[in-house]
Amino acid sequence: MTEDFRAMGHAPVSRRRFLTLGLAAMGTLGLSRRRVLAASPNDRITLGFIGMGRQNRSLLNGFLRKPEVQVVAVCDVDTTRREDARQRVDAFYGREQRSGGYRGCAAYRDFRELLARSDIDAVVIATPDHWHALQVVAAAAAGKDIYCEKPLSLTIAEAQAMVEAVRRHGRVLQTGSQQRSSSEFRRACELVRNGRIGRVERVIVGVGGPSRWCDLPEEPLEPGLDWDLWLGPAPWRPYNSILSPRGVHDHFPLWRRYREYSGGAMTDWGAHHFDIAQWGLGMDGSGPVEVIPPEDPGSGTGVRFRYANGVEVIHDSDKRGVWFEGTEGRIFVDRGKFEAQPEAVAAEPLGPGALRLYASDDHLQDWLDCMRTRRRPICDVEVGARSVTVCHLGNLAYWYGRRLRWDPAQWRFVGDAEANGWLDRPRREPWKLAT
Repeated sequence: MTEDFRAMGHAPVSRRRFLTLGLAAMGTLGLSRRRVLAASPNDRITLGFIGMGRQNRSLLNGFLRKPEVQVVAVCDVDTTRREDARQRVDAFYGREQRSGGYRGCAAYRDFRELLARSDIDAVVIATPDHWHALQVVAAAAAGKDIYCEKPLSLTIAEAQAMVEAVRRHGRVLQTGSQQRSSSEFRRACELVRNGRIGRVERVIVGVGGPSRWCDLPEEPLEPGLDWDLWLGPAPWRPYNSILSPRGVHDHFPLWRRYREYSGGAMTDWGAHHFDIAQWGLGMDGSGPVEVIPPEDPGSGTGVRFRYANGVEVIHDSDKRGVWFEGTEGRIFVDRGKFEAQPEAVAAEPLGPGALRLYASDDHLQDWLDCMRTRRRPICDVEVGARSVTVCHLGNLAYWYGRRLRWDPAQWRFVGDAEANGWLDRPRREPWKLAT
């Protein structure tokens, strides 16, 4: 850590001194620079990246090409991925020869060291799902704005805690549910919200099913990976390369299949498509009031979400995309796909008095713009939290085979102490979710 801080012109900070800091004790870091940034549109936004797998490499490439951005630090528990990311940044800025003098990109193993830097305005988080909440809450307390990949959380309690932390510290968080910044999804939701298909009766969401407990065998741990830090708050288990493939790879690791780290396709793709269902129903600040499992919960398909207005959202793991079905028509939307039945539903453009949804055509730029203006971005923290909560509710119905009544205003199950025990999970010491 000392070498990284010296390279960037900082006084060295001992590892022992730093690691004695609790995640909740970072609340004053970074605030002075954020005030300057908000007031100075010519000041470049400095970014740090946490978790340098395939997704964050893609985000890194996107942000490097933004002229108002300066990437100054990367972080990963794997030495090879960490150094590859550092070299990518240095090579890019070396080619660009930006004015002001480029002093090199720092690389960290522990995200807390990156968050301790007062010269970083914002962080981009693309770690496994079980890490999101701890890192978002710590980043908010450290005065950083945040781009966090979907699904936003591992549990419902984490989703609520992330909303509270971002609001309490006045941060701007963009959830990486980029479909909101795609025109076909906005068009579909605007038509639905403006009554083009009549009264909405049901929505079918086509994504895969829930995750399961991990049963992978132990494999030899290769040097260069901090496996204990990869696990973090998750239960201890021996290393397996399925969970954290070594080195720089070009696929999405399958930790997504396992309950210790993710909610499966139900949260992975569900955080995209249930998000669109919520948007089209106008439920960004709410959610269903009842969750009904299928006759065979082990099938992983068929759970129904009932909303207070009577609309049902149905999960179908054999399909992909979102179908809005109303009394006067039907709209199907998926990435690059849009269909309306009858065609007249979408034939005429919406008039000047129609309801218009937040328009963004660049998810990354929208976040950068909102850091300047301090307004909420298109996929604000509560949007991401409410959408992933729908996914979590579905998983709980599958896992426990229980019909559940949900109070979205209180973030709790109604009259069901057992179910309220499922809102969160224990975390391995010493990791705690600050409140």
